[in-house]
Amino acid sequence: MSLRCYVVDDELHSVEMLIEYIEQTDGLELYGFSTNPLIALNEVAGADPPDITFLDIEMPELSGMEFASLVNLYTRIVITTAFQEFAFEAFEKEAFDFLLKPISYLRFRKCIQRIQRNIATTTPVVEKKRDYFFVKTETRGKMIKVPINDILYVEGAQNYIKIYVGKEVIMPYLTINEIEQYLPLDHFARIHQSFIINTERIKAVEPSRITMEDGTPINLGRYYKEPFLEKMNALLLKSRRRF
Repeated sequence: MSLRCYVVDDELHSVEMLIEYIEQTDGLELYGFSTNPLIALNEVAGADPPDITFLDIEMPELSGMEFASLVNLYTRIVITTAFQEFAFEAFEKEAFDFLLKPISYLRFRKCIQRIQRNIATTTPVVEKKRDYFFVKTETRGKMIKVPINDILYVEGAQNYIKIYVGKEVIMPYLTINEIEQYLPLDHFARIHQSFIINTERIKAVEPSRITMEDGTPINLGRYYKEPFLEKMNALLLKSRRRF
């Protein structure tokens, strides 16, 4: 089985070099690439993420470290950069390897061999997908069950979040980044720094905002707008007839 690779780098020549390395290496296949980290985020953090993501650090709009913190639970991150000083931070983000530019094919191949050995010695554990989780409340020792499919959206505040479940609002002391890790990517999307929505509970989509089933309008954040609208456009039924 081939390992699927994705390349994220704002420099096209670096992307082309890694694509060449991937294509000439047995056991690898190119899953995709992008010079725009926001577009790449939508593809890497999808329902079927790549096995390996080669990730540059210094990119506009979203840095490689920020990118890694959002996807390192779903794909093996390999940092590619010209700056040695980022090594410690890269491994703090649970990067699998750190490749210093200019990257030789020998160093690239050693990285792939490490990943292949890691996969071969890791026994996969199949877990039943949970459709709920619990959160703590202000009442000492009390926990509330939250059915994931019933969540309309999540709103981030300063030291807590608001989980809108039907007409109920649950306010646990969590950050929006923490709860995002527990929400399935195929049904939830970050559309703003302070909002995560259940895409199955959307009533309408407009160029700058969405409306939820309960009528709540939520503005699309500047950094999240483009990848979200692309995801929605992929679900749009289009007529092939020309008028």
